[in-house]
Amino acid sequence: MEANRSRLLAAARPYLQIYSIFGLTPPTQFFTRTLHKRRRGILILGYACFLISISLMVIYECYANIVALRKDIHQFHAEDFSNVMGNTQKVLVVAMFVWNQLNILLNFRRLARIYDDIADLEIELNKASSGFVGQRHRWSLRFRLALSVGLWIVLLVGLTPRFTLVALGPFLHWTNKVLTEIILIMVQLKCTEYCVFVLLIYELILRGHHILQQIGVELEGNQSRDSVQELCVALKRNQLLAGRIWGLVNEVSLYFTFSLTLLFLYNELSILHIVNWALIKSVNPNECCQYRRIGTCLLLSINIFLSCLYSEFCIQAYNSIPRVLHQMNCLPAAEEYPILKMGLGEYSLQMEHLKLIFTCGGLFDINLKFFGGMVVTLFGYVIILVQFKIQFFAQTNFMQNINSTEMKAYTA
Repeated sequence: MEANRSRLLAAARPYLQIYSIFGLTPPTQFFTRTLHKRRRGILILGYACFLISISLMVIYECYANIVALRKDIHQFHAEDFSNVMGNTQKVLVVAMFVWNQLNILLNFRRLARIYDDIADLEIELNKASSGFVGQRHRWSLRFRLALSVGLWIVLLVGLTPRFTLVALGPFLHWTNKVLTEIILIMVQLKCTEYCVFVLLIYELILRGHHILQQIGVELEGNQSRDSVQELCVALKRNQLLAGRIWGLVNEVSLYFTFSLTLLFLYNELSILHIVNWALIKSVNPNECCQYRRIGTCLLLSINIFLSCLYSEFCIQAYNSIPRVLHQMNCLPAAEEYPILKMGLGEYSLQMEHLKLIFTCGGLFDINLKFFGGMVVTLFGYVIILVQFKIQFFAQTNFMQNINSTEMKAYTA
């Protein structure tokens, strides 16, 4: 991946470097064409050892957290399903990291193709926009990425320890707590990596949409046959680029399929686990972590919401292309030149068949509709959990009252 070959990749490169430091994605240097083959092999071998060490650390820390959780559960006499939820949560973390290492190995070439497709599409869109008025943004792409992703990364890194450190409990050593906080941050950063790729695709869609609008403006002002033929060629090129963007979205969805599926499951289960412990410790008047638990739930929810929101931005921008085609089809030039009308009809037919969908292997679509359904489902499980805990507390108090009554009668 050459930074000077693509401005989009150059703008995203600092974030990709951060993810490579945390072992979430290969360093961008592995994809440079000027890197010597032997040096690349040495770097890949060293990075593979680094990933293995991260996986071993994650497995050990999850084991340490499971042992500490069992002690915490025994202290509060909460041997219901809290142990199962906590263990499942730790297993999901291990599964995410193991799969992430396998994903880097198995989809290394796919990631290289994604980088190449982004760079090639940017070059082709720049060529296609020559002769048209360029698209102007109030802010540069670097600033927009910093505002959309960089700011959220800073908040994740800063707020995650503040909200979760005390909740790790007294049975975990401070070194294990530090490593656990790093792991929690690494897990959530995978979602921001997906957001970076979605925002790059969003930028490509906006550029293609702008070129299509400029073609419509030219058709509205020029009626000569030569000009219409040139605009038909530009329209066909825009159609091909839209199809390539659709293919790029499929490649990105396949690359993040299992990673995002496990991440979404982990976040939802973590929220239920947090609510469960909030109910268990609600009887303690000295409990100081209740408001921090709300902050943790908000962090987990917002992380999923941002990925759904940016995906929705891409979908809405892509779905606005047929409206531009319909406006062009209503121009007098479309009725006068059959070749233009045929090109518009072919483009519209392609847009009907190639629907832009960000999906996790067909299990669910990543959009705002999915997020709304997830929130409703989560609230349903929380209500069931609260009802179960109320019943459990009532039975416990009843048994304690019976035991105390029997003890008083026996002493009397």
